[in-house]
Amino acid sequence: MADSGDHGSRPTRLTAAALLLAGSVLLSRVLGYAREAILAHQIGAGAQADAYRAAFQIPDMLNYFLAGGALSIAFIPLYSRARTQRGEAEAQRLFAKVLGTMTAIAVTATALLWWRAEALVRFQFGEFGGFDAATLELTVRLTRIVLPAQVFFVVGGLIRAVLMARGSFVSQALAPVLYNLGIIAGGLAVGATLGAEGFAWGALVGAAVGPLGMALLEARRHGLALRGRFALFDRELWHYLVVAAPLMIGVTLLTVDEWFDRWFGSRLGTGVVAQLGYARQLMQAPVAVVGQALATAALPTLSHLWTEGRREELDRVLQDTLRVGLGLALLAGGAFFAFAEPIVELLFRHGAFTAADAHGVAVLLRVFSVAVPAWVTQQIAQRAFYARGDTWRPMLLGSAITLAAVPLYWVFGRSHGAVGLASAGVIAMTANAVLTLALARRLHRSPSITALLMTGGRTALIAVAAVGAATWAQPVGEGRFAALLAVALGGIAFAAVALVGLALLGDAPMKATLRRAISPRRGQRNE
Repeated sequence: MADSGDHGSRPTRLTAAALLLAGSVLLSRVLGYAREAILAHQIGAGAQADAYRAAFQIPDMLNYFLAGGALSIAFIPLYSRARTQRGEAEAQRLFAKVLGTMTAIAVTATALLWWRAEALVRFQFGEFGGFDAATLELTVRLTRIVLPAQVFFVVGGLIRAVLMARGSFVSQALAPVLYNLGIIAGGLAVGATLGAEGFAWGALVGAAVGPLGMALLEARRHGLALRGRFALFDRELWHYLVVAAPLMIGVTLLTVDEWFDRWFGSRLGTGVVAQLGYARQLMQAPVAVVGQALATAALPTLSHLWTEGRREELDRVLQDTLRVGLGLALLAGGAFFAFAEPIVELLFRHGAFTAADAHGVAVLLRVFSVAVPAWVTQQIAQRAFYARGDTWRPMLLGSAITLAAVPLYWVFGRSHGAVGLASAGVIAMTANAVLTLALARRLHRSPSITALLMTGGRTALIAVAAVGAATWAQPVGEGRFAALLAVALGGIAFAAVALVGLALLGDAPMKATLRRAISPRRGQRNE
């Protein structure tokens, strides 16, 4: 996001980037729903689905410990600072050293994990978990298929970080869409004959085409040089690694909550990991559309403001982004709570996916939906630290909360099964978000907790009223037609109450954002 120095244009540019990313994430999630529906139809929620979910555990951990999912968080502030203070050539040299070294590390780590995949899978899901021999064997095979995709995520993530620092978000927007299309194509092409393996091959191809391929194409269009240099002992590279280290070694609930569900869920019987995975994928749609889009779009702007010493403007942008994110998250969480049953019925209730599977996933989705505001708030609140180049303190806090939450998952899982695991995640994530906001307030004297409570209180009242209206409007019945009618009629009731409520009770940032979303030019004139 290039800096023009125009204070008034920043909210509009941030909103434009957020809307682009939100639209991308929304499309990606729609495709994700299609992917999950095809997966449910072909392999259901049994042992094969458990193996497919578990196969992503080692690749996800590799991605996390290489900061692959958060490369832009660590690299954008450093790159922006180098470009602003030392010029384009120095920024490009920094990029080359990080790109070359991280690529070499990713390739080496992937090769080692591919070699040791069987032992690692058996330890996690055999000795610790409860998978039988056939499920373990399938998990190993699927793990080895999807592991190389992490190289594409790491390399593509670094390139996209530079592009976003320059104000270009196109490849960031298209990467998840193409990734999901790859999985769908794999499932449709060979899923009927290969089962879960077809989806795994689709994930590998989708990662090559989407996260990496789109980054390469956009870099070429912008004339960005992609010269890698292996410089493991370079001082600047180690500066980057110090900043990125908390994202590599820290364990926060934004990632580890899903690991806990897989580990502890594998001990609770066949299908539990799959049901938790289906419900989580549905819950992650509003989290990504609201939280991920706002947080990703805000970081370059916040980093520029910090580099330029414009602290008051940084605090104002962060405050407004948090208030908008919290408000939208409360409404989105309410919607998924209200429509859990018909959504699951429409998407998954066919083929190998049974009525019992659908009921189990719907119950879990209702539990997960309560955590949507915490997930969104946590993603945005962390940017208050990352924009300042402070990755250590939020990660130390998050790691402490994660470790403290382990007994909660263990006890709740043993006593209440899958619902207990989902509930433990809700409690732990809410605590994480509240404590992160408190730490930001103490260190930076921002954001205003009172303003966030006012926004949360107002929007919570609107969400409760909208959920009540949606529940009342849904007809009683079974089957896909009844579910479709429930979503249509309930959706109209929910939207009507929510819009009226926002008009009467919504705060200024929410109203301004909605104006810009509906009419960008009008929204800009009204600011």
